[in-house]
Amino acid sequence: MTFQEYFVDLHVHIGRTIYGKPVKITASNSLTLTNILYEASERKGLNMIGIIDGHVPEVQEELVKLMENGEAYPLEGGGIKYGQATLILGSEIEIYDENCKGPIHVLCFFGTLEKMLTFTQWYQDRVKNSTLSSQRIYENARGLQEKVIELDGLFIPAHIFTPFKSVYGKGVEKSLTEILHPKYIDAVELGLSSDTSMADQISELHSYTFLTNSDAHSLRKIAREYQKIKLEAPTFNELRLALQSKGGRTIEANYGMNPLLGKYHSTVCANCLHPATFGEACPHCGRKKVIKGVSERIQELADSNTYMPERPPYIHQVPLEYLPKLGPKTLENMIKNIGTEMYILHKATDQELREVCSETIVQMIKEMRKGNLSLLAGGGGKYGKVNTEK
Repeated sequence: MTFQEYFVDLHVHIGRTIYGKPVKITASNSLTLTNILYEASERKGLNMIGIIDGHVPEVQEELVKLMENGEAYPLEGGGIKYGQATLILGSEIEIYDENCKGPIHVLCFFGTLEKMLTFTQWYQDRVKNSTLSSQRIYENARGLQEKVIELDGLFIPAHIFTPFKSVYGKGVEKSLTEILHPKYIDAVELGLSSDTSMADQISELHSYTFLTNSDAHSLRKIAREYQKIKLEAPTFNELRLALQSKGGRTIEANYGMNPLLGKYHSTVCANCLHPATFGEACPHCGRKKVIKGVSERIQELADSNTYMPERPPYIHQVPLEYLPKLGPKTLENMIKNIGTEMYILHKATDQELREVCSETIVQMIKEMRKGNLSLLAGGGGKYGKVNTEK
């Protein structure tokens, strides 16, 4: 049995359908299924991409056309091949049942278009508008989990710490078992404002695989977070085995933005975004609406500061577009002359970089690979950034 390493991002939204109709209203118009697959395969260098608006009928229609034209085809082990990437069909769903203190988002993935079509039939009877993304489902959370299991799918709570619409952000007081059946969770998605060391302070998460995904709302944001996975082949069935760490398949590394770059890492005033104390008026502007940061919420939940399970390395990485002085034209030139973003981030030599980039950018990429860049923390919906002041 021969294993290879694959780069995987499992959380990408559709902005518009093939007919220009909105799916994720806040997402870019250029975020169509075909554009995403091309970007992931040919420019980002991803080997597997999860589309989490696969329940939308016009998205399914576009996929069928790609398959009829021979541009995509189903894989024996599940998933659909396009170029160098495997498409994994998924759906992001909002749950707010009688057990939730607030709405939460979850990801449901299926191995084939046929399974997704079956799920769509069931799903359409339980939401108000099945043509849009992240719709509230009028179904108990555990009922949704059972349906996913019935269709041999994967169930993954999304961005579990963000202040809004997540399990620990609004959904529960202390434990995810207040809402979900713990046995029917295949992995958890950490989100941009946390990492492995932060999440593992909560003991009930020790048994779950951690995922780092982009939650992309534009083509440029694809693969701002991702994982490297060891698989025999880039298929749905192999992905399931990797999430279970079975038969030699495993997550080898999580590549995520330093939590300081996440837009909800710190507790800040919702009005002026200055640091503030939750429950108190902002010392800067006096307003009382304060958004609790992920770091503070995790501290409230922390019950395991000593034991940490063995995990793959979590590598803090700054996406190329976040690097100061690396503008869109330079990035385009890098992709054209050096290779995909995955190649640039992981393999490009100093000489390859210098042929295209300034020495300042070359040194910044080298320091980024080592995790040595100075960062300014984000919060309240504003992303952090690389600190250019010495």
